[in-house]
Amino acid sequence: MRKISRLYALCLIPTLAALAHAQARPASVVQAEPLTIGETFTVNSRILSETRRINVYFPPGYRESAGTRLPVLYMPDGGMAEDFLHVAGLVQVSVGNGTMRPFLLVGIENTQRRRDLTGPTESESDKKIAPRVGGSAAFRSFIRDELMPQVKARYRTTDETAIVGESLAGLFVVETFLLEPELFDTYIAFDPSLWWNDQKLVGRAGELLRARPKKEQALYLASSSDAMEGTQRFVDVLGKGAPPGLRWHYEKMPDEKHSTIYHPAALKAFRAVFKPAADK
Repeated sequence: MRKISRLYALCLIPTLAALAHAQARPASVVQAEPLTIGETFTVNSRILSETRRINVYFPPGYRESAGTRLPVLYMPDGGMAEDFLHVAGLVQVSVGNGTMRPFLLVGIENTQRRRDLTGPTESESDKKIAPRVGGSAAFRSFIRDELMPQVKARYRTTDETAIVGESLAGLFVVETFLLEPELFDTYIAFDPSLWWNDQKLVGRAGELLRARPKKEQALYLASSSDAMEGTQRFVDVLGKGAPPGLRWHYEKMPDEKHSTIYHPAALKAFRAVFKPAADK
């Protein structure tokens, strides 16, 4: 009897193993579907002589309501492998928990970042950071004359616009605020690279602020422990000569570094400048 029992057990082991393996496998494999958070389109830019990819995030409720029109938040560094996804996440959670008004997020993917986000420079060290620099005026024209009309034609938008950027993109935000103030209603810049061109943009800030039209606008600045000097100098100019109608705020974030400031600063900024009307 013992020999028969052992033989039965030896035969049973493969059967049990096969049953366990079968139970571990899913009954059927369902084909995966794409995970979609928005849209991507391209603009064949005559101004920049290249094709630019644009990523768009829709906040909760936009797709469901055909009558909904939303303001637009533009962001340089807006590629899928750049800052678009984490900023879209902030918009999603902030709109969802009621700490931010809903915005369409329009991310502009880079081709030559240092060309597009910098103005002209007389500094030889600046000119070494890339084969081409100083193209911010053309990039601004692209946004104004080619991208904005496309966004208005494709999506249900209001006339309200904003722009957010960090580092060189922050420099572009501040430069646009000073040189073409009517392009956006809200300007948000984190660790802006105001050292560019030996801080000559900051040096001109006082006269540019005096010459700007009177308009209701918002400016939000934040700086990390790595980049406070140039921003503080600009803030000092604002403190002495901010034009009527400008709501501005400067947030020092000494616990953050240049590499970590974007996400926590954007969360603070969106809650401050895009606060729902009932909370103002």
